[in-house]
Amino acid sequence: MAAAIAPVSRGFLQRYAIVILAVVLLAVLPLSLDIFRLGLAAKYLSLAFCAVGIVLIWGYGGILSLGQGVFFGLGSYMMAMFLKLESTGADTSAQALSSFFGSNLPDFMVWNSVEQLPWWWEPFHHVWFTIPAILILPPVVAFVLSYLNFRRRIGDVYFSIITLAFSAILAIVIIGQQGVTGGVNGITDFRTFMGINLDPDNVKIAMYYITCVLLLVCVLIGTFILRSRLGKVLVAIRDREDRVRFSGYDPALFKAFIFAVAALFSSIGGAMFTLQVGLASPSLVGITPSIEMVIYAAVGGRLSLVGAVYGAMLVGAAKTFFSENFVEFWLYLIGGLFIVIVMFLPHGLAGLLDKLPGAKRHRLAALPGPEPDAAGQAAGERPAARLAGEVGGGK
Repeated sequence: MAAAIAPVSRGFLQRYAIVILAVVLLAVLPLSLDIFRLGLAAKYLSLAFCAVGIVLIWGYGGILSLGQGVFFGLGSYMMAMFLKLESTGADTSAQALSSFFGSNLPDFMVWNSVEQLPWWWEPFHHVWFTIPAILILPPVVAFVLSYLNFRRRIGDVYFSIITLAFSAILAIVIIGQQGVTGGVNGITDFRTFMGINLDPDNVKIAMYYITCVLLLVCVLIGTFILRSRLGKVLVAIRDREDRVRFSGYDPALFKAFIFAVAALFSSIGGAMFTLQVGLASPSLVGITPSIEMVIYAAVGGRLSLVGAVYGAMLVGAAKTFFSENFVEFWLYLIGGLFIVIVMFLPHGLAGLLDKLPGAKRHRLAALPGPEPDAAGQAAGERPAARLAGEVGGGK
């Protein structure tokens, strides 16, 4: 009886995974958490945008990026620039500081003896420029940089190293240009968005719901991509890129496009993080956060968009719990959690469904072809070749 129920339960969980996630985010968490914990959940969900993008590029595209913090940071800093300029002109304490120093620049610029607002800060006085910049600039940067590399057939571990270097470079630049970026302290001390005070509890709850809705939209977009013809081509490229190239497709173009989509998700997450936490910091841009974002996807399951959200929430909640209760050892406990998941759940939380009695292996996108190994290559050649032939024959 249990064996007969298990496949049904598993099928239900897979079919309604996004609906269940929506219920958890929009109903269960707000009703069960106080305002402080709900704010922490919003912080974790802002980072989950990056994990969803990593599932697309790593799990289905075979592209292991260790630089998603770059795009998260771009979105975060662009939002922070707008908020800082708005608070400089509206906040009473900022106005008092401006009167004292005889300058209407942001406080960290005044302290660093900057006499004029940099030209590239000027457009961020306007929300009509800031929002499109957050949505357009990071994907364009990601597309150009990745296409130049993929066009030269730079991939696998070499591309991972390049993205890792980009994240390190951006963090170093932000810290080094303290007068215009806030340096190691980042950009902070802003309380309003378009005149709306961000401190009241009802505003924080509204921002949480906005974050959840945007995240669910990103998951739906990712699901649509994976179930479309583009998703089939993407998996074919992951398994046997040479076969797809011989079929007349340009793998570099497809890989660059999906990389740009992941950058868009990360940028949105960075902007929402700044609104939720009130901070844009180089500590969220460099190597460490970029690697942590990959861990979120690995914990949730690198072939599950919904699992990536749960993975980000689990890791974030574990970090908070261990750091609050085991102050001296929490880093070791987090490391042990990662080791246990890699050893016993190689497919992440989503892999638990495959352990149900009588369950057959099945993935979210229901795409043919073997799963990628650690380098994103195919475990077998024949299914990938068949998929590449199908894509090429149906062009």
